[in-house]
Formats: sequence, C-alpha cells, structure tokens
Amino acid sequence: MANRDYTSRRMAIVNALVTKFKGINGNTPYRTNLYNNVQNRLLFWDEVQDFPSVHVSAGAETRDYQGGGYKDRFMTLTLRVYVQDDDAMSELEVLFEDIETVIEDNSRLLYVDRDNNNQYTQQITIISISSDEGALTPLGVGEVICEVRY
Repeated sequence: MANRDYTSRRMAIVNALVTKFKGINGNTPYRTNLYNNVQNRLLFWDEVQDFPSVHVSAGAETRDYQGGGYKDRFMTLTLRVYVQDDDAMSELEVLFEDIETVIEDNSRLLYVDRDNNNQYTQQITIISISSDEGALTPLGVGEVICEVRY
C-alpha cells in the first residue's frame, strides 16, 4: 500500500487523547481519579455504569486550503463527562480542571496515522465547557467542546 499525504486521522487523534486522559489518576497535578474510565465514543448518561468517566468523540471536520497544496484540517471533538457524588457540581468542576490540564499540556499531541507515521496536532483549543448545572444530582453531566487543528 502506498503512503498518502492525507489519511484519515480522526480516530488516531481521538485514541491518542483518550490515552492522555487515562493518565488522570488522582496524583499531582490531577485531583480526580478516572480509574481508566475513558472511552473513544459517546454514551448517554443512562448507559454509563462507572463514575467518573470521560467519553471522547470526533465531530465535524473542515479544511482550510492554503497555497502550494497545503491544507489545515479542523476537527471538532466532544468530550462528555460524567460524575456521581452528593456534590456533583463540585466534582464536575474538578474534573473539568483536570481535562483542561491534559489539553493544555498536550496541545501539540503526538499521534500515529494509518501509515504508522508519527504526526502532531498543531493546536487543541477548548471552545466551550457546559454542565447540567445540578439538574441530575447526584449525577453530574458535562460537555467540553474542543477544536483540533492538524
């Protein structure tokens, strides 16, 4: 099989980020222990069995064509976050902070494409953070939307 300049990298990026989130283990600098409860697909809150957990999914992808045949790719990532605690909102806020730490520390994320080549994202940016604002206590559901430029 011939190498391609542009292979689908969506799941490679998602899987690399999932691996990074699995490092949220309660040890410094993290305050939450995810116990490896991180998946590369979204689940609805009634499907979640283990708390806390993070579910990462690739969304829409766009291209920005530059001169000389170069193009930037932009992909939206959705992180759905679940906690269960009497103070679910506080637990959710702490997990949001841990997620932001991972993203900031890995904005230039190493991932491996389908041709087994090391690639890097150019930047991962958090676009929005939202929560259920306590409506489901003792459960807490949050969402982090990111843009990945690669």
